[in-house]
Amino acid sequence: MNTNQNKAVEFEDLGIKEYQPSWDYQEKLMKDIIDIKIKNRELPAEQHITTPNHFLLVEHPHVYTLGKSGHEENMLAGIDQLKEIDATFVKVNRGGDITYHGYGQIVGYPILDLENFFTDIHKYMRNLEEVIIRTINEYGLKGERSPGETGVWLDVGKPYARKICAMGVKASRWVTLHGFALNINTDMRYFEYIIPCGIKDKQVTSLKRELERDLTPEEMEDIKAKIRKHFADVFEAELVNNRFKSNNNKAIK
Repeated sequence: MNTNQNKAVEFEDLGIKEYQPSWDYQEKLMKDIIDIKIKNRELPAEQHITTPNHFLLVEHPHVYTLGKSGHEENMLAGIDQLKEIDATFVKVNRGGDITYHGYGQIVGYPILDLENFFTDIHKYMRNLEEVIIRTINEYGLKGERSPGETGVWLDVGKPYARKICAMGVKASRWVTLHGFALNINTDMRYFEYIIPCGIKDKQVTSLKRELERDLTPEEMEDIKAKIRKHFADVFEAELVNNRFKSNNNKAIK
């Protein structure tokens, strides 16, 4: 256990960024944290180096990602179709099955040393869900958990249950990777080319579909701010925006 817990989380909004370089960036941040933890093993407790935490928000161009435990048959489009719809396909090292990322979707990647918070992956996943549940509740939507199905859902237990936020994570030495994808203005036609998360009998939805209107760019930014606030509250963390110090050098609590 980390004897010098650090609950400060460095926040970055990456804007629109291709999937692969975003994944590479996550991997680098994760490796940097793990390298510190390995080095700390050789040091007495009083000399331990504090490990950092990161939280990235990003919007990806059209891409389908398949988790390590997923099934390729849940990708319904072939190479030619992917080219036609301007999408790519990537196998990743997170948990979960297949999902879609694209424009109008807010993707969150917490790269946390859980030894700074708690060493419980189940709790970590429930906390991520809680962040999204609180966020969409501000728009009048009642987000719920579906037993045995990770993510945030609407109308659980009903024939028209639908997922609004997918989640898939990886953890190594208690350092997390990957995260969540919240559908806002997402083009839902792209989900027709997959069996989302490998679940055949349930639908996916978006904030746009539920509210029956497009959300403006200003509202997209407001949703990001709400996610940050609820993330800080749920994880009892202090988010520090290092990307835009000139505009906001204050911690978000």
